[in-house]
Amino acid sequence: MLYKLTVKSDLSSNGVRLEKGMSVEVAFHQSASLSSLLSDGKGQQLVINAFKTKYGVDVKKAGAFTSRYLDLERID
Repeated sequence: MLYKLTVKSDLSSNGVRLEKGMSVEVAFHQSASLSSLLSDGKGQQLVINAFKTKYGVDVKKAGAFTSRYLDLERID
């Protein structure tokens, strides 16, 4: 299944800057909510790698692994 994660609001934390609208797509093997995707070790790494590859930022270091900052949409 393919998911799109989008940053919902600007965040600057721990030397990392995220801007509203930044988004990545990740393929995850099961149906997921944001909390289940980000609590799964493989899911976390998919999200971290996607943001690092596309934007060069570490969303985990920024503390953005919450529904306050990320929106999850299933697109497949």
